[in-house]
Amino acid sequence: MIASSPRWKHCISAFLIAALLSACGGGSSNSSSNAAQTTATPAGQLSQEPGAPALSNNIATDGFNWFNYRRSQAGLAPLARNGLIDNAALGHSNYQNSNNTVAHEQVQGKPGFTGVKLGDRLAKAGYVVTSLQGEVIAGAANTSGFYLAEELVTAIYHRFVIFEPLFKEGGAGAAVNTGGYAYFTTDLAGNSSYGPGLTAGQLVTYPFSGQLNVATSFSSNNESPDPVPNQDVVGYPISVHANYGSAISVTAFSVRQRGAGTDLTVLLLKYGSDAHTPKSAAAIIPFAPLAANTTYDVSFIGNVNGADITRNWSFTTR
Repeated sequence: MIASSPRWKHCISAFLIAALLSACGGGSSNSSSNAAQTTATPAGQLSQEPGAPALSNNIATDGFNWFNYRRSQAGLAPLARNGLIDNAALGHSNYQNSNNTVAHEQVQGKPGFTGVKLGDRLAKAGYVVTSLQGEVIAGAANTSGFYLAEELVTAIYHRFVIFEPLFKEGGAGAAVNTGGYAYFTTDLAGNSSYGPGLTAGQLVTYPFSGQLNVATSFSSNNESPDPVPNQDVVGYPISVHANYGSAISVTAFSVRQRGAGTDLTVLLLKYGSDAHTPKSAAAIIPFAPLAANTTYDVSFIGNVNGADITRNWSFTTR
């Protein structure tokens, strides 16, 4: 394990319906400290963003509040925090800390075992899931909840989970080892019903329209599964999201530097051609890092559940 290298994993599943993502994540990934420094957003800078939540200096609370901050900016309903889900998430962070691992599944008999799968851990905590459930986890030598949550939002497969419109509530827990390495877990769920979600035929975008201080790059090797297997540092992922169960069809999805005559070369992640992209989301990842202090124009043409939809928006890098 390279203690200085952050590791991100995602998992989402559904009760009595097909899994939203086809996998919970593979083995952990490590990358050089240079790659991590290229993509990380300093916690101090995040706390300066307009409307940023107040710092509590509690990793779990700050991380959970940051997810809600980003969800609200994208036009999604915030998640209600549930103490039972908190307990499940904290138990999993403690398990990872005790066993020096970043993984979604626990092994019975190991220290801190609370349940093999997310559903098992939620049930043990007293939370009965009858709709969606999902989990994102991070391990990094950084104890800022803002930092950990923002890096998970950047990691595209994790973003698909965090920005699921129909999640209703969630909980978070964190543990830190003696060397200052933090294990952060957020579990997302709906008990007897879904959250409000989006109206029929609608989607949200991220970065959101007019967003400032967007990171220029992303370390693909730090995410498991790796969205760009043959390259590490790439441009910041751009995505669209609809309700779970909705089908997004992509006709065209592009980004270009404002004033430029050509679109950037990108990798398109969409259901059917990428095993880890749900049918209710799609993304593009530029192969080269974006330029600093630059505005980018994005165009999406497609449909949601057969309803034609076009979105044109822009964002500016830091």
